[in-house]
Formats: sequence, structure tokens, C-alpha cells
Amino acid sequence: MLKTIWILDDDDSMRWVMQRAFASVGYQAQAFDGAESMLAALQQQAAPGALFCDVRMPGMDGMQVLARLREQQPDLPVVIMTAHSDLESAVNAYQGGAFEYLPKPFDLDDAVKVAERAIQHHESQRAREHDQTSQKKQNPSDQSVSLGGIIGEAPAMQDVFRAIGRLSRSSVSVLLTGASGTGKELVASALHRHSPRADKPFIALNMAAIPADLIESELFGHEKGAFTGADKRRAGRFEQANGGTLFLDEIGDMPLAVQTRLLRVLAEGQFYPVGGHQPITVDVRVIAATHQALERLTEQGVFREDLYHRLNVIRLRLPPLAERRSDIPALANFFLQQAADELQVPVKRLSQAAIRQLQQAPWPGNVRQLQNSCRWLTVMAAGEFIEASDLPGDLFTCPMPSPNADEDSSDVGQWRLLLSQWLQQASQRALSEPAPQGILKELLPEIEQMAINIALQTTQGHKQEAAKLLGWGRNTLTRKLHEYNISE
Repeated sequence: MLKTIWILDDDDSMRWVMQRAFASVGYQAQAFDGAESMLAALQQQAAPGALFCDVRMPGMDGMQVLARLREQQPDLPVVIMTAHSDLESAVNAYQGGAFEYLPKPFDLDDAVKVAERAIQHHESQRAREHDQTSQKKQNPSDQSVSLGGIIGEAPAMQDVFRAIGRLSRSSVSVLLTGASGTGKELVASALHRHSPRADKPFIALNMAAIPADLIESELFGHEKGAFTGADKRRAGRFEQANGGTLFLDEIGDMPLAVQTRLLRVLAEGQFYPVGGHQPITVDVRVIAATHQALERLTEQGVFREDLYHRLNVIRLRLPPLAERRSDIPALANFFLQQAADELQVPVKRLSQAAIRQLQQAPWPGNVRQLQNSCRWLTVMAAGEFIEASDLPGDLFTCPMPSPNADEDSSDVGQWRLLLSQWLQQASQRALSEPAPQGILKELLPEIEQMAINIALQTTQGHKQEAAKLLGWGRNTLTRKLHEYNISE
């Protein structure tokens, strides 16, 4: 009886007006003044398409009814109605498994809209068994081809798996390339676990996340008194990784001076800590990763060519998510399970329509963006099953990156396309104004603010480094921070 709506409220007038409102749009509405009579009817009749339930009632209250229905009729959408519109009431309702929460007084048109959504949700449950069966046949998360936590049935990922297998008996250096979010650290970890060094340390360090003046100390350590604040000796990442693997992410951001020291370690297996006079000998396998085109950086003189050749013994390209769309269902199910475990909530599943939408999204942020989207859906999607309408709208606002371009050119092409679209919109707005002010006056401050924020994030708030990154003096950056009211 999916077109039937039940109303549970001890207020006669509320039951009457809601029955009339639902009947006016073609629903059969049945009303109850107490939980006992409603639960008894549920034993004798088919379940309705949705239940609108008040919270404060004599005898069993609405939250107790909700808990009972979660056990007896878990697929029944329950809309909680309450005069208490505070955050705690809403949270309690959703935590109890409510489909929706309506604070009284509410507009009857809003109640009708909620009823329509609840009915649609309940109808989709009827097709769920078929969806789940076909979904398992297509890409079940527990049957997906995976390696060390990396899921992938797409041909591009199978190439990665084969490369990891071929390298399993070797300790040769590997250079991982691919756009941000493609899983380079996961692959580096898998290379380590499937190598002769598997029982030794795996140490990861992101060059882009460390201020340039601290990278040398992070890599090679320092002796006591080497610089202000060095009150004790500290082992660097090379020493920590001795016998194992050191993963250097975003190697293209490494300063030239540090590149020279890294080259010596790779060639001789020795280094001096900052402030040290005795060399330290290590046996470390280096796996480097970048989203940049290192060949271009060597041509520009910002990356040493000899270091590039030393790192580029084996090159392994990780495909963007747009090149492995067949993996999206399995990846999404894995991330939904992961998010449910982290948040300690029931796992949510994807409808076939939602899967199709996910497979059509551009995914400029690649696997990391999909993982974050699954976390968002675990928290925000109303029902147990995720429909296409539940997906965040911003998934489809980014342009599709070119699959044939290299990482650098695809990133550049993407922001150029976004900028072009913004300029077109701004131009249309300007033409419609009686006295256009000029689109550059609107655009340039926006770009400056974005660049400042990104520079501060990249340098972890170090204004001197951020100013250098922007090509400004520190005073210019300070003035811009005040001008744009950007918090420091």
C-alpha cells in the first residue's frame, strides 16, 4: 500500500488537516490517536508508504515508536513531527532512524513534499533486491580484484598490479606519476609490502607539506645544537627508514639544495646530519612520486637532471579515476563501508541510478574525492540506500579532464576551462548592467585571494614562505591580508 500514508498524533485537529492535505493530492490517509492502535493495525494490514509520527503522546511516545519500527519495519519511512525544533530533537530523530524531521508548526505543502519523497524512497526499496543482486554481479566490494587494499578491475589498474608483482623481488627505485588523489602513497606502500624489505620500516614524507627550510632536517636529521631550538639529536627520515623504504611524495617541490644532498645518498648510501661531522651509512629504497612533469622541471632548471635519471629507474603511471570508471562501484562500496566503520553507523548502499551518476561524474580529485564524497553521503543521505538525488550537486560542476593530456597540461587545461566559463558568465553580467565596471576589477581580486589562501595552506601558514611562493615581499603579503580581511 505504497500510496497510503498513516498519521499518528493525539491531536484531533492535526490528524484532520493532514488527512485532508494528503487526500487532496491523491494519497489515502489513515489516522491514529495512539501508538498501540497503530501498531495493532500494522499487524493486520499492509505497511503504508510512510508514517507521520508525533513525538509527545500519551503512553508510547514517538521516539519509542520509531525504535519499535526500526526492528519490525526497517524499510518504512518515518517522518517525526515535533513542536521542539531545537538541534537536539533533530539529531535524536535522525539518530533513531527517522526519514525526515518536521518541526511544528509546518506548512502543509511542506508535509506533502516530504510525503512524496518518502513514498518514492519506499518504492525504491521494492526494487532493491534486484539492484543488490545485479550490483553484486557487476562489482561487489567483497569480490573485487584488489592488492594490498587497492581496488581495481579496470585494465589500467591491472597494469599497476602487474608492475607491483614484477617488482616484488626487487629493491630498485620507482617513480610514481599521476594526478593528485590517484593513490600514489597506497601504491608505494604496496610496493614496500610486496618487496624483500617488507619487514622493515616504511616511512612517508610529503615535500609539499613541509616548509623549505625544514626539509633538510626532516630528511637527514640534526645534531644537538645544530640550530636554534635543536636541544637534542633527532634522527631524520633516511635514518628511520634504514633497511626499508622511504616514500618521497611531491618530489618536484624539493628545493635544489636538498636535491643535491639526496643525489649523494642515492649514489653513495651516506649522508651527514645537519650540524654533523660523521657520515651515517644507510640502506634505503627510495620511491618518489609527483603530479608534475619532471622533464619540464629539468628543462626549466628547477629539478636536477641527474637526480631525475637516478629516480626514474622504473616509472609507474597511476591512472586518473576517469580512466577507470568501471572501478567506481567497488571503490564506492569500499569507502561507504570504511566510513560506516569509522563513524560506527550502519553501512549505506548505492542504487543502480546512483552508481550510473557516479560513473558519469568528472572526478577531478580522483579516488580521494570519491572517498570524501562517500564520507559525506554516509552522514548526509537520508535513507539506507543512496539514490541519485542524494549525491552532492558539486560532483557535476567541474569539467572533465582530458584523458590524453599529461598531468600538468590536464590541470592547466582544467583551470583554463573553469576560468573561461567564469569570464563568459561575468561578461554576460557586465553587459546587462547599466554601467559596467569591468570584469577584470571583479576577477583579479578573486584570483589574488585564492592564490593567497593556497600559498598559506601550502606553507602551513609561514608568511615569509608564502610571500616567496607568490613572488611578493612579506610587506606586500601583509598588506593584502589586511586588504582582503584574510585571517592569519
